[in-house]
Amino acid sequence: QVQLVESGGGLVQGGGSLRLSCAASANIFSIYGMNWYRQAPGKEREWVVGSSRTGSTYYADSVEGRFTISRDNAKNTVYLQMNSLKAEDTAVYYCNVRIGNLNYWGQGTQVTVSS
Repeated sequence: QVQLVESGGGLVQGGGSLRLSCAASANIFSIYGMNWYRQAPGKEREWVVGSSRTGSTYYADSVEGRFTISRDNAKNTVYLQMNSLKAEDTAVYYCNVRIGNLNYWGQGTQVTVSS
């Protein structure tokens, strides 16, 4: 199985920035696309951004223009640069890789934005 580990979460003031990382146990990001999801207390997990194997990127309307996904295949790591953070961005963020009909998830990293 694929193992994913997120890091980089923390507490930040509104309007600030944060960069999340997702490290994989194998060189999979050059083969498969990946996604970032987030889940706030009492709400369902929602899709935030996706990146295809070929480099195409797709963003939810709520974060487009503020968040940017990137990758370093040599380090087996995907990043999520988060700028102009808002209180409503507060959530646990998860990285995800879908291989066939299987989904692989990290443990999540907490992002808290004060207002």
